[in-house]
Amino acid sequence: MIADEILKVPPRVLPQSDRQRYFSTGYLCVQNVIPADQLEELRAVTNAFTERSRSVSQSDDIFDLAPEHSAEKPVVRRLKSPDIQHDAYWRLATGILADVAADLVGPDVVFHHSKLNFKWCDESDEVHWHQDAQFFPHTNYNVLTIGAYLTDTGPDDGPLAVIPRSHEGPLYDQYDTNDTWVGHLKADDVESLDLESMSILTGSAGSITIHSCRTVHGSPASRSPTPRPLLLNCYTSADARPYTPHPQPTRNAYSIVRGKPARWAHHDPRPCLIPPDWSGGYTSIYAAQARESG
Repeated sequence: MIADEILKVPPRVLPQSDRQRYFSTGYLCVQNVIPADQLEELRAVTNAFTERSRSVSQSDDIFDLAPEHSAEKPVVRRLKSPDIQHDAYWRLATGILADVAADLVGPDVVFHHSKLNFKWCDESDEVHWHQDAQFFPHTNYNVLTIGAYLTDTGPDDGPLAVIPRSHEGPLYDQYDTNDTWVGHLKADDVESLDLESMSILTGSAGSITIHSCRTVHGSPASRSPTPRPLLLNCYTSADARPYTPHPQPTRNAYSIVRGKPARWAHHDPRPCLIPPDWSGGYTSIYAAQARESG
């Protein structure tokens, strides 16, 4: 479906003005979306996983750990695939967030993946400017990610930053000059961005961010001693079909979470960069941008 068709469908959660703003700018930040009791449960579950990581010495199928991680000072960069790690995460993904997704990709919604990223007041936790579409290309760009702030997130906490309307611009090459995938824009491409228009998406606990897979985004390193968790869920319209292997599939990948399956794929004529073959697995954007092995 195209934007005009989606906007004709009555909204489930978002005001019509927010839906229009999303298609115009490529992003939204909506305050206080997640109910307080659900948010409290999510924080408790997340804290339990951080404690569990103390017994893990290297990255595995659950945790992506920073090089300085230790039992005494756990530094989890990512909880992988939280949708299968605890039911609290999956209930959020199939609850109000799926309704939000339906307001923006159309009534037939597919769950793609989830991840829980942390910032730990560490210069290495900067996420460079990048776009998501090149990580998991689909036949069209009705693909978005909804981020949920589990704690209050201000300017010092490494919040998500976006370049408004960049979703209408080009998709950038996210390989380096040696044809190695790094998952971010080259310096020359960053210089071409309208950085003065950058929007910093801060919010209280329970607020959400939403960005199109074409929107250029990143996040600065945290300057706060308090860890900042950001739970991310990716959704697509049912008529957006993947044409590369899923980088980290779970039993929930490609589940219909609203509406029904599509009988016809919609093809956007704009081309998309092909990522490496991740059919054997994927670690995290932190590892890719830091050029860590694996």
